[in-house]
Amino acid sequence: MGEIMTIKTFVLCGGEGTRLRPYTYKTPKPMLHVAGKPILQYVIENLRKNGLTDLVLTVGYLRESIMDYFSDGKKFGVNIEYLVEDKPMNTAGSILPKKNDTKETFVVVMGDHISNVDVKSMVDFHKKNKATATLALLKYETKIEFGVVELDDKNDHRIKQFIEKPTIENYISIGMYVLEPEIFKYIKEKEDFAKDVFPRLLKEAQTINGFTVHEMWHDVGRVSDYEKLNEEMKRK
Repeated sequence: MGEIMTIKTFVLCGGEGTRLRPYTYKTPKPMLHVAGKPILQYVIENLRKNGLTDLVLTVGYLRESIMDYFSDGKKFGVNIEYLVEDKPMNTAGSILPKKNDTKETFVVVMGDHISNVDVKSMVDFHKKNKATATLALLKYETKIEFGVVELDDKNDHRIKQFIEKPTIENYISIGMYVLEPEIFKYIKEKEDFAKDVFPRLLKEAQTINGFTVHEMWHDVGRVSDYEKLNEEMKRK
């Protein structure tokens, strides 16, 4: 295990996982097993590996199975506190109750993504570059299965360029953030980080940095994703 960092980490586990039904009718998405253990266990093990052991799990839907399995976290080498949502509060709204208790840099990760991202390096990068928020970014390629036509700016009837089945590259946010406590000033109840809070930060001229990652990362978002990943990791 790496050097212990005294940084609070929020692990968001409150979603209903509707896209993964029927698997999530009786099991919350973070507790779905991949190669023999819950997705959330992979998350916690990677945090512990990076020295992040002070965890707050936001739980809501079918929370008992999460709380019974992980308890206080000692069995997994971490300390776990639970933040219970009686109704869905979305990603940013779920951490609002800790507003007055959070006075230093903190981390937010999703409880249903499997990765081995070097979170410690991300925290170091954030502190060195001084921003209100740092988002983990992953280069993502989208293959367009058609020929793409670019029209002339001055004459929209004239074709300027034709590109056959191009690959478009973008950076995607993978739901891993390092944040300063002042971000709580920009969070309202039941809000989402990506849809509400980060756009508000940019509008208010607050600095958001991107930390590019190259490690393994899986969002187990759909039934096909889950079943494919489960089989791949079983083979490994």
